[in-house]
Amino acid sequence: MTFIDYLVLFIYFSGMAGIGFWLMRKQKKQEDFFMGGRQFGKLFQTFAAFGAGTGPADPVNTARGTIANGVSGMWGVMYWLFVTPIYWFSAVWYRRMRCLTLGDWFVERYESKELGVAYAIFGCFYYMIYGAMFFTAIGKVAGPLMGDTLFGVPLQYSLLPIIAVIIVLYGLLGGIAAAYWTDLIQGICIILLSVLLIPFGLNAVSKAYGGSGMMDGFRIMHEQLPEHFFQLVGSTSASEFPLYAIVIIVLINIIGIVLTPHFIVTGGGTAKSEWDARVGLVTGNFIKRFCTVGWVLTALIVLTLYSNDATLVGDPDTAWGVATEKLLGPLGIGLVGLMVACLLAALMSSVDCYMLVCSALVVRNVYVPLVNPDAGEKDCLKFARIMGVLVVAGSVLMSWTIWDMFSNLQLTWIFPVLFAAVFWLGMYWRRATAKAAWITVAFGLLFFFIIPILLPVLNGGMKSSEKWTATSYFVETTSDRNASPADVRIRNVKIEQWEKKHGAISEESHEALRAARLEVLGGKPDPLVKGEAFTATKRSGGVALFWTGKVQPAINSQIASLELQIQSAPKEQVNGLKTELAGLLIKSGELKENVEVPGLSGGNVVAKQYKKDVPLVAGGRFRLDMVLYDKFGVELATKNRAAIKTLDLPFAIIAPFLVMIVASLLTQPNNREALDRFYVKMKTPVKPDPEEDAAEMEKSYANPDRFDDTRLLPKSQLEFTKLSRQDWIGFTVCFAICFAIIGLVLLMARIGA
Repeated sequence: MTFIDYLVLFIYFSGMAGIGFWLMRKQKKQEDFFMGGRQFGKLFQTFAAFGAGTGPADPVNTARGTIANGVSGMWGVMYWLFVTPIYWFSAVWYRRMRCLTLGDWFVERYESKELGVAYAIFGCFYYMIYGAMFFTAIGKVAGPLMGDTLFGVPLQYSLLPIIAVIIVLYGLLGGIAAAYWTDLIQGICIILLSVLLIPFGLNAVSKAYGGSGMMDGFRIMHEQLPEHFFQLVGSTSASEFPLYAIVIIVLINIIGIVLTPHFIVTGGGTAKSEWDARVGLVTGNFIKRFCTVGWVLTALIVLTLYSNDATLVGDPDTAWGVATEKLLGPLGIGLVGLMVACLLAALMSSVDCYMLVCSALVVRNVYVPLVNPDAGEKDCLKFARIMGVLVVAGSVLMSWTIWDMFSNLQLTWIFPVLFAAVFWLGMYWRRATAKAAWITVAFGLLFFFIIPILLPVLNGGMKSSEKWTATSYFVETTSDRNASPADVRIRNVKIEQWEKKHGAISEESHEALRAARLEVLGGKPDPLVKGEAFTATKRSGGVALFWTGKVQPAINSQIASLELQIQSAPKEQVNGLKTELAGLLIKSGELKENVEVPGLSGGNVVAKQYKKDVPLVAGGRFRLDMVLYDKFGVELATKNRAAIKTLDLPFAIIAPFLVMIVASLLTQPNNREALDRFYVKMKTPVKPDPEEDAAEMEKSYANPDRFDDTRLLPKSQLEFTKLSRQDWIGFTVCFAICFAIIGLVLLMARIGA
């Protein structure tokens, strides 16, 4: 980055902080700070939904997925597409709740302050995880642009805290109003980010391969990349997003997203009216889906141009940074700084909202009811600002411990199941009880988090047990095809990497260790020529069946330990340790053997597994649900990575609902009068004028049967209401837009084919 790039960043940071100072004087009470007085129209609601729902992890995850899987990699972010029509209904819920936090909603529905406390704790941890993913994304992108260090300190320990300070500064000074104003500016930056690299990239592709303009760039991409990279749904065994995985991921996110704490703010709770809430939430999220198309195209351009880049091949998360450096850096006009500012906008527009929502949860559902019931507005705002600092700091700390994008993303899919059944059944089933809610939350905590973590600690042998360290088969699938230019470049990178390793090994002074390393390294890959027939080999499998982490030979940890010992051992001990290391390295190359697996091996597929005498060790949490699948006879070892990862989700969707239903039927119903007040409030349309709205609520509370004529099943315990004309039309239009976006992706994938 040049001086002008840093100047662009300074101007951006100063502008964001200035907005916070400008709006600070208007924050007099909690409703101002947390909800902005509920006076935002469609424009601000749109960019609030867009900003809060779009983080720097989104373009980074899309680029990583596209580089690994082709166009189908977009589903790492695009799985939200078919969730969007549900927002047409949920926006109305959040506005009619008339609460400051979703924790307030749980307290009101279940008559339990303690449940509000539990939800507040859940919300803070959830947003720390999400925020950590965003901070990790910034670190991944900034690396190729700024180097690995800033002021001599690694980026994740220097750049990320600086960004956190800026977010805290404007967000905690100006409250949600500052967040919304900055979201408007940052939303424009995110849209710019989504398209900025495309014209430069297409021209670079065209120029590199003798084309005559941007449209030639599309044709050249098809010539340079394999055909399967332009398929919408992954079809290979190694694909992360086959169709069944996409369907399950969409379902779990429909169930989980509506109960995430920030949705009561950006999802409609701050809007002037229900119409503003609906239009803002749906429009903001559809803008993100269109941006995703730009991210996919950018990733394809990057792969076409830079598949010979060792950094990109080794870590696809860095794709956005690599592209920015190579396409915009040489221009020297501040566009690199602008791109970094746009990525920071994506982070800040999300984290500022999460920070304020967590502050509201702790103030409203922990501090006031349990610590200081007599707290005034100033006390509450002061405590909210302290909590905001702690939440952002927690996100930064978590980003240091999980420096992997996809691991963070998958964790966010499972975490909301703790309250999903409690929310959905509470919305529509009068019989859902407070005790059942506690039982369901306890079940989720125990089954998905506490037992999986504690069980291996209490039973130390589990992580090395032959039964529990089983993996799926290692599968090698071969196919004969002609080498594409991208195949040639990737092979050249592998040859270059082999030569570097070979050169380093050749300098090893210990003969036995040098021979062992060379044997493990294997033969030098053969070079490829464009159009040459060759056998492409895809390797997949080896996925832990009962653990969230990896299962690998215990010998690997011994090798790592010996390598550390050699670095600090006295000279007289080094040769002996190197001889021992050489023996372990030789063994590490003899760990797998071919096996016959009906329906899997044979033809162009070879199945392998670890030899029986190879001790293994597992990492991560234990997966209790996989034990159930195994007991019911599911052949887990034959499943590919996507299938094994996806198997977690159906159980996470179904089990909490079953627990909640059964527990509700076995426990005492909640107070009928409280339920009447709750459900009539959720049926009372919002009036934009606060005084008129309060008057409408008084009418509803005085007559709890006021809207019974809208109930779909009036004589049951179910509180489903009839759909209005606006409901039907809006929902249908949303679905039509979903398929239009899919059509746009298909069109983009066919241009130049």
